[in-house]
Amino acid sequence: MKKIYHFVTLVFLGFVSFAQETTPKLENRFLEETLTYLASDELEGRKTGTEGIEKAAVYMENIFTESKLQPFFTTYRDSFKVKGQTGYNLVALKEGNDPELKEEYIVLGAHYDHIGKVKKDVDGDFIANGANDNAAGTTAVVALAKQFAQIETKRSILFVLFSAEEEGLEGSKHLAKKLDEAETDIYVLLNFEMIGVPLKGESYQAYLTGYEKSNLAEKFNHYAGEKVLGFFPKAQEFQLFKRSDNYPFYKYLNIPAQSLSTFDFSNYDYYHHVKDESDLMDFAHMRKLIESMSRGIEKMANTPEKEIYLTPKK
Repeated sequence: MKKIYHFVTLVFLGFVSFAQETTPKLENRFLEETLTYLASDELEGRKTGTEGIEKAAVYMENIFTESKLQPFFTTYRDSFKVKGQTGYNLVALKEGNDPELKEEYIVLGAHYDHIGKVKKDVDGDFIANGANDNAAGTTAVVALAKQFAQIETKRSILFVLFSAEEEGLEGSKHLAKKLDEAETDIYVLLNFEMIGVPLKGESYQAYLTGYEKSNLAEKFNHYAGEKVLGFFPKAQEFQLFKRSDNYPFYKYLNIPAQSLSTFDFSNYDYYHHVKDESDLMDFAHMRKLIESMSRGIEKMANTPEKEIYLTPKK
């Protein structure tokens, strides 16, 4: 009986060890301070090509610099033209430590632009601050950048903040094409989209768009040791897979590239609205989700072989 008990104990401990996080804990006020600044009136809604989004870019470049992350290109900025304006994706690199696997890249992305000012005010307010859309996702990516800057992984990780998502995914289209032309080996892209409020009544923390297109959710939940990502029927119904910055990476690089979100169309009333403010964000929920994601990402970045793949087309 004792031998059986010890065996079961060892199996259990082995599972816990697989899921155990080694990434540093998030700083207590980092999420709130970062999101509150990005969604402040000072940035005037972060519309591509404006002074407000330039301030946001400088703020996040400073976080990358302080974290000692390298620019992937000559600088952190990947520039492109959209509707007569210059847009900037921001791309920071944490290089892997394995001589071979470091040439494989995991991309963690989010768009940091929003819609700027609206034509019709609400109680005298014209600024669509974009807290949930998508200062929340942006904050998650820079928080993960700060964490992974402090640990070693076999694969390299790119932390990408897209501009001009609101202009038709122009920033992600530009970068996906650029990486494809350079034959960069992108393994997986995880895109953070509107994660500032929790889902209601679900057994998972966030849903994954294009759930059926890969085994990403299944493998990720195994890596994390908990059910982090799930299937949300409305994501399929409304074709959300094609409506965020994951899609150009799927289209041009033919890789598992999917968005995670906690916006379910009923848990938040202020999509593209001036009342999309930082004080409505649930930071305890965000912290839990980011910490769960960090555990899964760390395991993904260290597996000896690629284990995540697209579902074969029927």
